[in-house]
Amino acid sequence: MRRREVLRLAQPSLRRFLPGVLFGLLSALCAVGLLATAAWLITRAAEMPPILYLSAAMVGVRAFALGRAAFRYVERLTSHDAAFATLPELRVGVYERLVPVAPDGLGGTRRGDLLTRLVSDVDEQQNLPLRVVQPLVVSAAAAVASVVVVWVLLPAAGLVLLVALVAAFVLGTVVNAVVSGRAERESAGLRGDYQAALADHLGALDLLTAYGALGAGREALARADAALTSAGLRRSAGAGAAAALVTLVSGAATLGILLVGVPALGGGFDGPALALVALVPMAVFEVVAMVPLAAGAWRQVAASADRIATVVPDEVPAGIPVDGPEAAEAVPAGPVRLALKGVTARWPGATVDALSPVSFEVGPGDRVLVRGDSGAGKTTLAHVLVRFLDHGGEYTLGGVPVERIPADAVRRVVGLCEQRPYLFDDDIRQNLLFARDTATDAELEAVLDRVGLGDWMRARGGLTARVGDRGALVSGGQAQRIALARALLAGFPVLVLDEPTANVDPDRADALLRDLLAAAGDDGRSVVLISHTPVPDELLTRTVRLG
Repeated sequence: MRRREVLRLAQPSLRRFLPGVLFGLLSALCAVGLLATAAWLITRAAEMPPILYLSAAMVGVRAFALGRAAFRYVERLTSHDAAFATLPELRVGVYERLVPVAPDGLGGTRRGDLLTRLVSDVDEQQNLPLRVVQPLVVSAAAAVASVVVVWVLLPAAGLVLLVALVAAFVLGTVVNAVVSGRAERESAGLRGDYQAALADHLGALDLLTAYGALGAGREALARADAALTSAGLRRSAGAGAAAALVTLVSGAATLGILLVGVPALGGGFDGPALALVALVPMAVFEVVAMVPLAAGAWRQVAASADRIATVVPDEVPAGIPVDGPEAAEAVPAGPVRLALKGVTARWPGATVDALSPVSFEVGPGDRVLVRGDSGAGKTTLAHVLVRFLDHGGEYTLGGVPVERIPADAVRRVVGLCEQRPYLFDDDIRQNLLFARDTATDAELEAVLDRVGLGDWMRARGGLTARVGDRGALVSGGQAQRIALARALLAGFPVLVLDEPTANVDPDRADALLRDLLAAAGDDGRSVVLISHTPVPDELLTRTVRLG
């Protein structure tokens, strides 16, 4: 994925974007018109003409004042509506591009940093239309209109205003870039580093406390926070310096217009007209002050777009399965037979196979144990079976090579209960419903009874009992049983259990295996059990050893 594609998704269509620009321009012109008309009215009133000569200007001041506020309000509604409407499309677009490479193609991205890219960096893209494109268009149009009006009244004053605006455009942008350009480009990365460090710290809080390393972890967080805060201060300094420079140029423009305007008094150019052209720069430069800020916002938007683009590779890494044109077949109806013949696999970026050639078959109702030493490729095999990883050799479902079946269709047949099942920080009900959102409470309680958690669930107050962040309020065995309950609700014909006793006390491991296999193996369901712990032979159909 490239930066251009991210920015294209972030920029609203012309139909949605144009109303905000038009209302923003009207609001800016009303601001200029308000100050210009007020300046003319006050100066002309000092000459004490008949009130009739002032009535039009008085009405104009009221109209411009009301118009400025009203158009500003409508501009905010329309422009923010257009910008916010693009975010779901952008977020979904990024997510859809991540799905083919997840989870094994994202191994190099830290969890907190990935979350920041999908949330904060995507949110930053709303500033492309709001703080970059629209301010530049509105500022340029308002500046051109103001220069034309002043030029018509006094060409020399129009020339002074034009030169001052160009100087403010250039100098303000340069000063902002020099003072805060680096900070604006680094802010997105620093924010991601801080969020990644925070997620790692909170995730390992118990371990850090146990080893007395909590202070060191906090110091690392403090350093990341200090770097992020320093970048924010430099950005503010750049914005302040640019605003000060624009204000200085605005004053110089007013002085320059007075220098060329005073000698021109008479011959149709009078005092009220001089006040008008002299004070217009104050309003114009209020609008033009957005340009250096827009340049700074662009650097932040571009940096976030690059971070989004880099997390989504242009090409799926080698080793991650991709559905080709031939992936159009369905798994044959009826009992499913899974067969591997000489299957090998390696992780993305690796140069050697993590799984040596393995061959076995799993028929309906079989319970196959896969054993092997650490590093033999047990988890690699689990990821191959659910098509997270590509493979060499032959892998078929119902006699059909999995390359000819869409990966999503394979995962509807072969389900995986991972070694560390993920539990959402919600109640038991919500942790089960995402497997089958149409399930009733009675069905949820029944499946919990099947995996041996019925009494535990009722003792904790029912399905509304919370499980904590990543299952912090449940034991390792209970987390495995909840994961199995989800798999049973999903109705996978083939179920892969990856090291279900890894986080369970040894004296309870045997009972857990018996319960899991008894619950998972009914209804003709096939089970592939990946485990390094002994399993009673009467629970198994056959054993496969890796390595």
